[in-house]
Amino acid sequence: MGIGSHGNVLTVLSVDHLFGRELKSSCIEKERKALLELKKFVMSRCEECEYDSVLPTWTNDTKSDCCQWENIKCNRTSRRLTGLSLYTSYYLEISLLNLSLLHPFEEVRSLDLSNSRLNGLVDDVEGYKSLRRLRNLQILNFSSNEFNNSIFPFLNAATSLTTLSLRRNNMYGPIPLKELKNLTNLELLDLSGNRIDGSMPVREFPYLKKLKALDLSSNGIYSSMEWQVFCEMKNLQELDLRGINFVVSVASSPSNIYHCQIIALKAFSRSIHLPTSQSSSLEKIPNFLMYQKNLHVVDLSGNRISGIIPTWLLENNPELEVLQLKNNSFTIFQMPTSVHNLQVLDFSENNIGGLFPDNFGRVLPNLVHMNGSNNGFQGNFPSSMGEMYNISFLDLSYNNLSGELPQSFVSSCFSLSILQLSHNKFSGHFLPRQTNFTSLIVLRINNNLFTGKIGVGLLSLVDLCILDMSNNFLEGPIPDTFLGSIQILDLRNNKLSGNIPQFVDTQDISFLLLRGNSLTGYIPSTLCEFSKMRLLDLSDNKLNGFIPSCFNNLSFGLARKEEITNYYVAVALESFYLGFYKSTFVVENFRLDYSNYFEIDVKFATKQRYDSYIGAFQFSEGTLNSMYGLDLSSNELSGVIPAELGDLFKLRALNLSHNFLSSHIPDSFSKLQDIESLDLSYNMLQGSIPHQLTNLTSLAVFNVSYNNLSGIIPQGKQFNTFDENSYLGNPLLCGPPTDTSCETKKNSEENANGGEEDDKEVAIDMLVFYWSTAATYVTALIGILVLMCVDCSWRRAWLRLVDAFIASAKSKLA
Repeated sequence: MGIGSHGNVLTVLSVDHLFGRELKSSCIEKERKALLELKKFVMSRCEECEYDSVLPTWTNDTKSDCCQWENIKCNRTSRRLTGLSLYTSYYLEISLLNLSLLHPFEEVRSLDLSNSRLNGLVDDVEGYKSLRRLRNLQILNFSSNEFNNSIFPFLNAATSLTTLSLRRNNMYGPIPLKELKNLTNLELLDLSGNRIDGSMPVREFPYLKKLKALDLSSNGIYSSMEWQVFCEMKNLQELDLRGINFVVSVASSPSNIYHCQIIALKAFSRSIHLPTSQSSSLEKIPNFLMYQKNLHVVDLSGNRISGIIPTWLLENNPELEVLQLKNNSFTIFQMPTSVHNLQVLDFSENNIGGLFPDNFGRVLPNLVHMNGSNNGFQGNFPSSMGEMYNISFLDLSYNNLSGELPQSFVSSCFSLSILQLSHNKFSGHFLPRQTNFTSLIVLRINNNLFTGKIGVGLLSLVDLCILDMSNNFLEGPIPDTFLGSIQILDLRNNKLSGNIPQFVDTQDISFLLLRGNSLTGYIPSTLCEFSKMRLLDLSDNKLNGFIPSCFNNLSFGLARKEEITNYYVAVALESFYLGFYKSTFVVENFRLDYSNYFEIDVKFATKQRYDSYIGAFQFSEGTLNSMYGLDLSSNELSGVIPAELGDLFKLRALNLSHNFLSSHIPDSFSKLQDIESLDLSYNMLQGSIPHQLTNLTSLAVFNVSYNNLSGIIPQGKQFNTFDENSYLGNPLLCGPPTDTSCETKKNSEENANGGEEDDKEVAIDMLVFYWSTAATYVTALIGILVLMCVDCSWRRAWLRLVDAFIASAKSKLA
């Protein structure tokens, strides 16, 4: 929160309020020509820009009314320019700004030069007094440029300024407040996000008597804080000193800053020191807050405050709407006895234990955002939470809450958009009946003790985008008709059974995580229709059949640009734009930093470990945005690995291990140029490892152990980093990093082949001997029989000889 967000406010102010429409006459010719000169200045700093693409409505057509041009606002009567923005999305070269280009706009009131890559100001004629020519200038936005301290003498001449934003520049050294002492009309000063350091010249702040909002956050300032100075600034409403080191003087404890509405003392990694100790971080709530009566926002997060959260924080400030106590060491949360209008409460990441207050919802019925995560609350979920009819964000994850969710909560909180109850001990059936959670977009109840089937009430949440019910004890089938708007579905590590459903009308799903259940049957080909898929985890089930070859239709980052989801969840948090803060110097309502920011983490097995990939809603940031993975491991899949999987060249992790896959490793895997983890272990793969895989320069983990692979292990590039564990259980593989030499293996094979040839020759010789012997005997027998049949003298002599032999034998035997 804080004024640091007003850079965006000023941009909106200077753009959205600079449009004059329905004007009756043309603009001033001198100003029209000056605008075209400004366009030339922009064009001269953009090499790739075309004239008609930058500020396209700013044309040379003399009939064109410049008051109708984009980023321009004119006075309806005088036709003089009153508002100007040079915002462009093109990348510009760094340059100085000649202030004389602005002199023709004598009645300009709002000037937005943010994000223009300017690094200095110059005026050869007027010098430092150049901006005094713009006598009506009230709003000047120089944020997100490259300006340094050299511009302060120029700014001091703009005495009519009420709003000045210099956030995110290159300001350095001490705060040069003396250089701004002539800006006595200044109401908003934003110096956040610079490199200002040294001591804070607090005695010079009274020069800025009309100041209503001061943002010095995210600098390196270290100062002995004389709070009496701020007490003298009677108009000060918003003070943001987050990320600043300062020591509070005992004599000047700010007990009488009654006029302040917003005080931010968030330390982050820096220190805020107390009067009682000048060597430790803030360890108790400053006493001066006890005397404040008009506070709307209090931010004490990121300190080491311990003990009790006192009731007087709310009781003494009936107008308080935002209370942030995140990341401290509080141990007890005391609830006031009377109803309070607080809308935003964050006491997450503390050490608060004991029972969650039963009267929580009755005392704070108007809460819109409540975060009590990462504490030690015990007991049941209080039924009084059902009285918070406006609650939109509720996070009680990482506590020890138990029992079932009360029906009063389920049926009454119809404004709830984000509900996080993960990492507790909640039990029972979840939403077995219809519910009034009609606005729910994010639901995370993972790591609890919920049982039973996926309830009817859950299926009625038609706008749900994120559903995480992993690590519970849910059972039964996954419904065929599931949530049509779902983007992330995480049902891992439950007891779900049956087939994977067809997921009818669920085309936006990007993360489908069903790991660790008892799902059976084939992988349905309808999964191939999910064109926005990023992570698909079906591992550790009982799936069988083939891997669908149509999996190359799954995008895994290959979808057309207009089809790629940005994981944006449009949570309607209008109530976060707190209406109390709308002053003369800020057009847009005050916004909290986290009003449109929501972090999501998805765990996925890669590189032989279970990593957590984190992204943000809006998810354009974080590791989750660049992670694409497919895990089908630990199933009963069979058949060949489809070569089409090689077309998924954005994949970072592919795990097909612990199945019954056969045939070869596809050569097409060489196209997986972003792959970091490839696990094909514990299958029945044959053949050699394709040498083309050495071109996978991102590969960090490669495992083909316990297959039937053979041949030489490829070497070079990433393959030189893999050890023998990647190839265990493949006795026919040789070469580094195994101990089996391919040369020794070749010789042993040759020797084995030679012995086999000798055996074959011996076998052939014996076979010839047997056949020749048999042929001789057969030939002799046939010859004798033939001779027996021929009537000749020697045949009769032979027969007589035989008869004589028989007679002689008989006589001897007798």
